[in-house]
Amino acid sequence: MEPITTLSENYNTYNMDDFHEVSKLNARDLNNKLFCTFTSEPELDDLLHKIQSSYDVMYRKIFILEIKENEEFVCTYNIDQGNVNGLPDNTIMVHRKKETNTLYTINALNELIKKLNGGIVDTSYRVEWPHYRNSILLTQHNELKQLKTKIFKILDI
Repeated sequence: MEPITTLSENYNTYNMDDFHEVSKLNARDLNNKLFCTFTSEPELDDLLHKIQSSYDVMYRKIFILEIKENEEFVCTYNIDQGNVNGLPDNTIMVHRKKETNTLYTINALNELIKKLNGGIVDTSYRVEWPHYRNSILLTQHNELKQLKTKIFKILDI
């Protein structure tokens, strides 16, 4: 069983490489970016309420994924670029490989390429995305982590 990703205290689980302080985000770069917030099942409803009441959620959908290894949940959503103040704790900005439902941070992608390419980060390296289907790739404690996910619910708002 994988360790739980969320925290009971108000600090980030992962390296600051994957979690960004809201004040350090460049709002102009946030248009059409995907946010990913980790939560526990007891806190899921409160988080969904906070997201819906605090942000203009683009595409009017929140995807709720279950992390298979540890009974944790992840909410993914796009929010309007002008409305990023006060993002929930345990929130990261991710990218998505649509064909394989893979979510990843840039740091995780670099670590993956380094791992697969003999320690060399090469932007032209081709990742075999089907190997990472239905997963979240991120860095945790300076290591690449692959969290297997499944869709729990798609919330239309």
